[in-house]
Amino acid sequence: MEWTGARYADTPTVEVETWIDAPPERVWELVSDVELMPSTSDELQSVEWQDGASGPALGARFTGHSRHQALGEWRTTSHIVEFEPPRTFAWAVDDPRHPSAVWRFTLQPVEHGTRLRQWMQMGPAPSGLSFAIDRMPDKEQKIVFVRMREFEHNMTATLAAIKQLAEARDGKADG
Repeated sequence: MEWTGARYADTPTVEVETWIDAPPERVWELVSDVELMPSTSDELQSVEWQDGASGPALGARFTGHSRHQALGEWRTTSHIVEFEPPRTFAWAVDDPRHPSAVWRFTLQPVEHGTRLRQWMQMGPAPSGLSFAIDRMPDKEQKIVFVRMREFEHNMTATLAAIKQLAEARDGKADG
């Protein structure tokens, strides 16, 4: 990720992608399983469905518990805002009309496998990062840049974990 000088109000985004040697339906099972995501992330610790939901659907809500060395521990409630199996899965953090972040997986069949992309947008609503920016407004661009690089690093690790799981569980590994 290159320096952009972005501020929080610019709603900066980051996207990573990988190719997976497994069909989109198999990859979809993994990316739409939010309860699996803590095992692919250093930051996300646990996830629970809300309102009696037991799986993903448009409008369903889930709560995530996260931890970061510099930011502490926090909990957010996310709302599924895009759900198009096996192509698009996205959720908005906190208020879906004015989220503190939006996250999206997109899957595309390509070369007998799947191109998987993970994208996220910071803001526009305030988040935990806003407190750091409020304390050090002269460092806002650096704070945003460092956090976006962390997201890029973590998302790359998440896609690598999904790739490993999808390829190990694809029919080829089972014999």
